[in-house]
Amino acid sequence: MARYIFITGGVVSSLGKGLMAASLAALLQARGFRVRIRKFDPYLNVDPGTMSPYQHGEVYVTDDGAETDLDLGHYERFTGVSAHQGDNITSGRVYRDIIAKERRGDYLGATVQVIPHVTDAIKDFAQSDTDDLDFVLCEIGGTVGDIEGLPFIEALRQLRNELGRDDTCFVHVTLVPYIAAAGELKTKPTQHSVREMTGLGIQPDILLCRCEKPLPDSERAKIALFCNVRKEAVIPALDASSIYAVPLQYHREGLDDEVLRHFGMSAPAPDLSRWDDILDRYEHPEGEVTIGVVGKYVGLPDAYKSLNEALVHGGMANRVKVNIRWIDAELFEKDDDEIAARLEPMHGILVPGGFGERGSEGKIASVRFAKERKVPFLGICLGMQMACIEGARAAGHSEASSTEFGPTDEPVVGIITEWMSKEGLQQRSAEGDLGGTMRLGAYDARLSGNSYVSSIYGGATTISERHRHRYEVNSAYKGALEKDGLVFSGMSPDGLLPEIVERPDHPWFIGVQFHPELKSKPFDPHPLFAGFIAAALQQARLV
Repeated sequence: MARYIFITGGVVSSLGKGLMAASLAALLQARGFRVRIRKFDPYLNVDPGTMSPYQHGEVYVTDDGAETDLDLGHYERFTGVSAHQGDNITSGRVYRDIIAKERRGDYLGATVQVIPHVTDAIKDFAQSDTDDLDFVLCEIGGTVGDIEGLPFIEALRQLRNELGRDDTCFVHVTLVPYIAAAGELKTKPTQHSVREMTGLGIQPDILLCRCEKPLPDSERAKIALFCNVRKEAVIPALDASSIYAVPLQYHREGLDDEVLRHFGMSAPAPDLSRWDDILDRYEHPEGEVTIGVVGKYVGLPDAYKSLNEALVHGGMANRVKVNIRWIDAELFEKDDDEIAARLEPMHGILVPGGFGERGSEGKIASVRFAKERKVPFLGICLGMQMACIEGARAAGHSEASSTEFGPTDEPVVGIITEWMSKEGLQQRSAEGDLGGTMRLGAYDARLSGNSYVSSIYGGATTISERHRHRYEVNSAYKGALEKDGLVFSGMSPDGLLPEIVERPDHPWFIGVQFHPELKSKPFDPHPLFAGFIAAALQQARLV
């Protein structure tokens, strides 16, 4: 039977609960246990699919097409366990399902209430599909005391009563701030946060204390005394040099040992050689490259979280440091001189995914610069579409554009209303709701046998990658694009949808309709990012 670890946060947001959950899961996994991590999000959106990246950061997509919180990216990158639809739930999804049941009459005329109907739905979600697991880690979004999170806290309180203390563990992540004027770490915020938890009926078992200065033994004892936990269960969590140092740091502080002690379990010491190697590659590079990422959400790095990490993984694969320069695509629409000034120092140029017309001409200008200056280029999703529009314009279709940006006589990129998936024919309407109308999740692509991208994938003829987009490159423009030297080297199995384009006459120029960053891991860098950084390293040696 699975044991449950519930991870809550207090004092302030952004303490790193997701990273903590991923790190603890990795440590338990390294000790031989089977793990899964789930995320409870209290907001009323059904999922983050229609939320602005500035509101929520990136939307992480799973193989089965779930649009989820970016923390699920941490979970996958740290454990290698593929997330799915059942690993992320929101208040919106809970209430939507309950209201649908009420309208159907499933409650047989009963009054539908937060307790028991909402809390029961949350408990069912936490316990579903766990038969083959040793540990289920459940991270609760937000901060304890938030009004929207109360039903989730109440559901967890009920679960502890139902499952018992021996099969449940509460880990509370708090802040121990350093007050420079006083020259002291202050424990009072943690005390108040734990008091808030106990007022809701939950006594934390382990406290993970985020702090920027070492936590003295006396302060650990003080926190333990006032918060009613063992001193050994007060775990310091200092800022780390890299997120990939966190599992090793938590192990040194005894987090996994304390969790196992709580459950009365023993296990062999974890094999952390994988993490030692990852950290060594990160902290001891043998060179460096600079990559320019030309996008529209560059003001918030979390909007490209998986992309950022995949570039780092590509650096690890080549044992080089990757310096990422985030460049606002709109800059290139206001001043042509900016293009050369910003992009000439780059050893590689990447145009990421996105939605909407804003910044599109700047992205197209970046593609043109990479093409003409022979700079390694990687276009992802919208980035591939911009590469195709640039190629069509260069081939004489001066009005080439995307129907996403408005009516056009040259729809090099357009919306499709039908496509085939493993589940059969999928249909959508251009006038439909934004939520859930995209091509989402893992789809196969067939690679041309003599293509460069096939060699990057080790000679594979079929690959599976994750998608998230509404618009597709129009294969009717295949001839025009080939005229400019851009070829389709990857297609959907039915031969209708272009998945990959490349330029055989360029040192390294590839565009992909999917999102390869979603499957990259520090211990298994995605081949496209490993190849892109290798090409950028070669470029750095030439200049």
